[in-house]
Amino acid sequence: MPTPIKMPALSPTMEEGTLAKWLVKPGDAIEAGDIMAEIETDKATMEFEAVDEGTLASIEIDEGTEGVKVGTVIAMLAAEGEDVEEAASAAPGDSGADAAPAKETSPDTPTEPAKAEPREQAEPTRTPVAADSKAGPAPKDDDGERIIASPLARRIAEQQGIDLSQVKGSGPNGRIVKADVEGTDTQKAVAKKDGATAEMAEPRKPSQTPAESEYGAPYEEEKLTNVRKVIARRLTESKQQVPHYYLAVDVRLDAMLALRKELNTSLEADGIKLSVNDLLIKALARALMRVPQCNVSFQGDTIHRYSRADVSVAVAAPSGLITPIITRADTKGLGQISSEMKELAEKAREGKLQPHEYQGGTASLSNLGMFGIKQFDAVINPPQGMIMAVGAGEQRPYVVDGALQVATVMTASGSFDHRAIDGADGAQLMEAFKQLCENPMGLVV
Repeated sequence: MPTPIKMPALSPTMEEGTLAKWLVKPGDAIEAGDIMAEIETDKATMEFEAVDEGTLASIEIDEGTEGVKVGTVIAMLAAEGEDVEEAASAAPGDSGADAAPAKETSPDTPTEPAKAEPREQAEPTRTPVAADSKAGPAPKDDDGERIIASPLARRIAEQQGIDLSQVKGSGPNGRIVKADVEGTDTQKAVAKKDGATAEMAEPRKPSQTPAESEYGAPYEEEKLTNVRKVIARRLTESKQQVPHYYLAVDVRLDAMLALRKELNTSLEADGIKLSVNDLLIKALARALMRVPQCNVSFQGDTIHRYSRADVSVAVAAPSGLITPIITRADTKGLGQISSEMKELAEKAREGKLQPHEYQGGTASLSNLGMFGIKQFDAVINPPQGMIMAVGAGEQRPYVVDGALQVATVMTASGSFDHRAIDGADGAQLMEAFKQLCENPMGLVV
């Protein structure tokens, strides 16, 4: 019996995704563990592995299709000895999950310590198919033969009034796919309703991007990715709903830079090279443990107080900002933090982060110092209670032991949620962060 391959839930809150790219084609032999497709969620592009083996009979959802509901049949797999054409024709109509949508939560919502979750895979029976989301009976030609077409092609044909019996399929075994019903040949295809010939259907036209704005400025239109949409929504909600207040301190970095140089010399044989950011992650984590009133999140009628510091670190990825997490950063060594951060940053830039690697976090750190930014105020990542923004370390005149000297100084700005963290508590956290950076031996014990 052919196996329907369904859109997987790649995170606990995922309800739909974009089928970014197919890495296999109909007729390919599939083995368990093969990477079949890349699926774009609201935070990353993730690989989709096969759990069954057989021959890919058909692809039901074309690559680039957005808003594919979890549980939708995206392909059909023929088992060994099965007829591939029959397996392809056994595909159900458009389908989706009939379960109630999961309660929406932030992808970065701090919860109990995150456990590594296995990647969701294409289990045929994971999500039931919604009865009301199926397409109607498959159309037939004038000879009564069943017309083989993908669900998407059937839906477009129905919307555009296209008679599929007059469309030549370019898919395997003459299967009609999306490109066939959107091509120029479909201008000749007419719909038949109640035995009468309807008016010629207009083919769906691609959206045209104006060459110039109404003010004459030339531009190119770029469609938002799922990641960018989530960033826009969440940051808008944060600034509208979270009462931010900001505190800034100047931090002398000379002692930290000297310690970093010494540690890198001793760790060189192990292939570890600490960055200033690695030490700042540890400093923020230790500061949160010293001032636990700031290691909290606002939850409406309650406040969650965390007993460990999981630091979300802002990383600029091609698809948009994402915050991989160094869990238990308060207890990890600097070498381990450095290794984990390098691995997470690389996966973030490649869009390969797993949900447990970016979901959670009890506070955030954003560093723009590498761009020469002296100071900035970051937007809180709700429901977290604070985010630390750090600028570049630079040579400044600074009073040391009552005398004016030249020192390497960095400005750190904390953004706090006033619903959960009082101003005095925020000030204590900033003081603790400053002390740990200026007396960095506390970071290695």
